[in-house]
Amino acid sequence: MSTLQLLSHPGPRAEARFAALPCRAQPVEIHLAAGQSFERAVVQGFAEAGFSAGYLRLADIAFERLTYVIPAPAPGDGRAAWYSKTYVLERAEIAEAGLHLGMKDGAPFLHCHGLWSGAGGPLRMGHLLAAGSVLAEAVTMSGWGITGAALEVTPDAETGFDLFAPRAVGEAGSGHPALLCTLRPNEDPHSLLPQLAGGMERARIEGIGSLVNTRFETGTLESYATEMLLRAGRLTGESVILNAASVGFDGTPMSGVLRPHENRICITAELLLIEDPAT
Repeated sequence: MSTLQLLSHPGPRAEARFAALPCRAQPVEIHLAAGQSFERAVVQGFAEAGFSAGYLRLADIAFERLTYVIPAPAPGDGRAAWYSKTYVLERAEIAEAGLHLGMKDGAPFLHCHGLWSGAGGPLRMGHLLAAGSVLAEAVTMSGWGITGAALEVTPDAETGFDLFAPRAVGEAGSGHPALLCTLRPNEDPHSLLPQLAGGMERARIEGIGSLVNTRFETGTLESYATEMLLRAGRLTGESVILNAASVGFDGTPMSGVLRPHENRICITAELLLIEDPAT
């Protein structure tokens, strides 16, 4: 195995290298209305389903307007990476995406990574700017409503970013036993996931994050900061299989199964582990 690149971050290294809080994940169908910001549509859809936190899978959705950013090189202030300029697509379609609904400053907040294209254009990937994006038509998407924990944006001293972190919120309701998790920079997700799972022997893994030079079984995306979407993830005992899409500085995505123990977290990963769901 070749030497893996690690990144320097501006703040002190946090002692705990992951956070994982127990919660419940309830399968839900979320209705998304057109004609308003995508952010508002998602928040409203989850609220109508009775949830203020959750994870949503998106596929084959037409957008009247889609705005996004991709990873960019370090800005020179000590942080390991940054964001590109804003890209705008008129009449676009999301092929596949995943988003977390959490909180920031007491208000709902979304974090979404996905794959999309403009009319007749190539497949692209990045970080969706939900407040500046608008659905072309109303749709219903499947996801998970979360109770007992939620992701909340807080300042992170190690990376210099404001990042989602799991926080205990209210009582856990019905649904599958689950864990809401975040992983720290330069850590190996294939090693951390069995550790944080505790007694959870089998789980579905959903989520998004960032990696350093994404290494797939069949190739490598050479970019020291990449944004990642888990297309499918599974934990079985000590075995972890992560099928992901990733994008780096050039905006062209790659997809495949991540090579075990040869990937490292860039800034964070925000994951939902759901025990023994139907597959």
